[in-house]
Amino acid sequence: MNASLLWILLLAGACVGSFINVVAWRLPRQESVVWPGSHCPHCGHSVQWHDNIPVMGWLALRGRCRDCHQPIASRYPLVEALTGGLWVSAAWASGFSSNHLLTAPETTVITLVGGVVLISLLMPLVLIDIDHLWLPEPICRAGVIAGLLATGLVALFAEQETARSVLFNHLLASAAGLLVLESLSALAERLVGQPALGLGDAKLAAMAGAWLGLGGLTVSMGIAVFSGALFGGLARITGRLKPREPFPFGPFIAVGIWLVWLMGPQWWWSQWVALIEP
Repeated sequence: MNASLLWILLLAGACVGSFINVVAWRLPRQESVVWPGSHCPHCGHSVQWHDNIPVMGWLALRGRCRDCHQPIASRYPLVEALTGGLWVSAAWASGFSSNHLLTAPETTVITLVGGVVLISLLMPLVLIDIDHLWLPEPICRAGVIAGLLATGLVALFAEQETARSVLFNHLLASAAGLLVLESLSALAERLVGQPALGLGDAKLAAMAGAWLGLGGLTVSMGIAVFSGALFGGLARITGRLKPREPFPFGPFIAVGIWLVWLMGPQWWWSQWVALIEP
């Protein structure tokens, strides 16, 4: 794989990660994500452009505001670095190599662009859900539209009958993800007096269906349920979570979506079969 492409993805992803930090901070506070520019939440002074360079700016300032010297959370450079790394993994997932560019250039490029769009939508959802137990509907809705658009573009370069069936599969998966999780949440509320999942989780499942189709939705939700149950069980055993205390499930759905995007549902299914076979 071209090293120059990887560096471009890493740097561009880190820059987008910087913007994701802004979205995760401002959107729950109903503030504009574009105006005013980056500023210190403690003293209000604008962040100079060279202090706003992803990761390096934070390191140069030693994690403190240049003006008031209040600490800047280490989460900011971590999100920037993680987003850059995940953008690089999108190139690996799409099989972006010279061979693929020669045999299927359109679908390879669309898959790569789709991957970086997907992870750039998942990251703010994860951060906001961790902080506020909330998955903003506008981002989930944008994710559904982007997923169907990416699916449709890839399908354009396939046979006409195949294209229609693929797009229908993803539309059906998006609707199924929304309806099934909303139904499970309503059933849990009826049985135990509180919803098992938030409505935002159902909208994120709809986004998963739009990007991954029925098979991918099933596998990604399986990963989310298993990892979420493991985390919740351990947290309650260790006393970090009280009985019936809610915790964000969106991050586990997001991890399931990205893992299936990286490896494909067939790979995960084969691993599961290999695990349970004697």
